[in-house]
Amino acid sequence: MALSLPEFLERWKASTLSEPAAAQSHFIDLCETLGQPHPAAADQTGDKFTFEKHISKLEDGKGFADVWKRGFFGWEYKGKRKSLSAVYALLVC
Repeated sequence: MALSLPEFLERWKASTLSEPAAAQSHFIDLCETLGQPHPAAADQTGDKFTFEKHISKLEDGKGFADVWKRGFFGWEYKGKRKSLSAVYALLVC
């Protein structure tokens, strides 16, 4: 069931979950709120749209993007007060 934008905002504003506990649920709720398919609904193989995609980083070799869609975006969640420059270094590849 799709969330309205006010329901989405209320749910996630109140959340105190850690980044690992919330990331996939948050992204699925966001997709549903925006009327877009989430990774498992759009790509059951994970070849073009998936969570936890192995990627090459500019520094330190390999890593993961929290959400990845081939040719469109890499999406990385970070907890409060975490370095956004680390996210940029991960996703510019």
